[in-house]
Amino acid sequence: MASFSSYSEDLTCPVCLSIFSDPVILFCGHSFCRECITVSLSSGQQCPQCRTTFKETHFTTNHILKSLAEKAKEPEKLKRDGGTDKEVPAWICPEHEEKLKLFCVTDQQMACIICRDSEKHEGHKFKPLKEAAASLRKEVETLKQQGSAENLSVEKLAQTQKEEIRKTGQKSEELMKQISSQFEEMHQFLKKKELEIKKELKQKENKEVQKMTESLNVMETVLKEGRELDEKMTSVLKVTGPEMFLHSWTHGGSSSTKDRSKPIAPLQVVRSSLSMGHYESHLQLFMWKEMLQVIKPQAEQMKLKSQGKDLTCGSYYNRSQSQYCSNCLCNSSSNNQATNTQPVSVLSTNQFTSGEHYWEIDVGQKGYWELGLQKYFLKYDGRTYSVSDQGRCKQKQLGGRPAKIGVYLNCSSKELSFYNADNMKHIHSLTLSHSVSESAYESAYLNIGKYDDKVPVSMCWYSKRVK
Repeated sequence: MASFSSYSEDLTCPVCLSIFSDPVILFCGHSFCRECITVSLSSGQQCPQCRTTFKETHFTTNHILKSLAEKAKEPEKLKRDGGTDKEVPAWICPEHEEKLKLFCVTDQQMACIICRDSEKHEGHKFKPLKEAAASLRKEVETLKQQGSAENLSVEKLAQTQKEEIRKTGQKSEELMKQISSQFEEMHQFLKKKELEIKKELKQKENKEVQKMTESLNVMETVLKEGRELDEKMTSVLKVTGPEMFLHSWTHGGSSSTKDRSKPIAPLQVVRSSLSMGHYESHLQLFMWKEMLQVIKPQAEQMKLKSQGKDLTCGSYYNRSQSQYCSNCLCNSSSNNQATNTQPVSVLSTNQFTSGEHYWEIDVGQKGYWELGLQKYFLKYDGRTYSVSDQGRCKQKQLGGRPAKIGVYLNCSSKELSFYNADNMKHIHSLTLSHSVSESAYESAYLNIGKYDDKVPVSMCWYSKRVK
C-alpha cells in the first residue's frame, strides 16, 4: 500500500493546503473544500486554480475524493489516539485536526467545521475567517483611532505639565533672586549698623580711656615728686651732727618740704562709664525696630467696623506695597466699654481684592475667639481649636495655647493660612472656594466674644499689594 506521502498532494486542497474536508468538484473539474470554495467565490465567480468563470454556486460533492481524504486522515488519527506527540500547526484544530476555517464570535476564537457542530459551541454565532478578520480589523482600526486621539490628548497634557514644571522652575528662580535681594538689603543694613555701632563704641572707649589716662598721669607725677622728697629727707636724716644736719636741711630739704606742705588737688580714680544704652541690653529688639526704616514706612489708616460702628485704629505703615499697623480695638462710640457685654464681631472695611496680606492678633488671654475671614476662620471656644471652612468645622491640635495668631491671605492663589505668631509655626491652610463671591472673603474677620476692657485686643497688620 502506497504511503500517504505519495498521494498527499492529490488529496490536498489548493486553497487551504490541507487534506480535503467535504470536497466538492467544480464544472472546470477542479476540487476544493466546500468551505474554502464558498469563501473564495464570495469575492468573484472564478475558479481559484484555473480562473474559469461560472455562475452556479451549487457544487456537487466529490464522493470518491471525500472517501480517500477520510482514509488519509485515519493514520494521523491513530497516531493521536495512540498518544504520539506531534506539534499541531497553528491553522489546524488541535482537537479535530481540521483546518480552522471559522471564527466563533461568541467565544472569540477560531474553530473548524466539526467544532461548529459540537455541543461545546451549541447556539454560538460563527463567521468565515475572512469575514471575521475584516470585521475585527475594522474594530481594531477604530480602537487604534481612539487610542491615537487619546494619546494625542495625553501628549498635550504632558506638554502642558512640562510647561508648568518649566514655569515652576522659572518662578522658583525669580523668587530665589527676590529672596536673595531682600536678604542682601537686610544684610547691608545690618552690616552698616554693626559698623556704626562698633565705631560709636570705639569712640566712647577712646574718650573714656583718655580721661583715665590724664588722671593716671597726674597720679604718676605726684607719686614721682613724693618719692624724690622721701629720698632727700632720708639723706638729711642720716646726718648726725647738729651743724651738718642744719646745713643739709637748709640747703636742700627745707624747700622741698615747703612744697610738699602745700595742699595738692584731690586725686580720684576715674571710673568706667562705658555703655551703649539700649544697644547693650536690647540690641536685637532696637535693630528690629530700626529695620522698619529699611522699608521706608509711610503712615496710613486702617479702618475697622463692628455692627455698623467704626473702631479706632493706630498707624498703618506702607513700603511701596508693604504696610504695617498696630491697633488696639475699642468702640469709639462708647465711653463705658467695661459695661458692654455684647460679642464684638469686627470686619475690616479695607477690601482685599489683590496682593498678599498678613495680620497678627493677640488672643493669649481670650476665652473665645474667631479670626480669619468671614466664612474661613480659626476658632477657639475655651477648650478646643477648630477650623471653619464655609460652615464645615474640623478640630485642630495646636500643642499649646498660642498668645498670638498670624493670618496670611494670598489673593492670587486664594489661600488662607494660620500661624502661631510667636514662633511662626504653621497651623493650617485653607483654599478659598472659587464659587464664592469675592466680597465674601475680601474683608478680615474677628469675633472676640464678649468685650473685656481689662483684656484689650491688639493687632498688627502687614500688607503687600500688587502694582
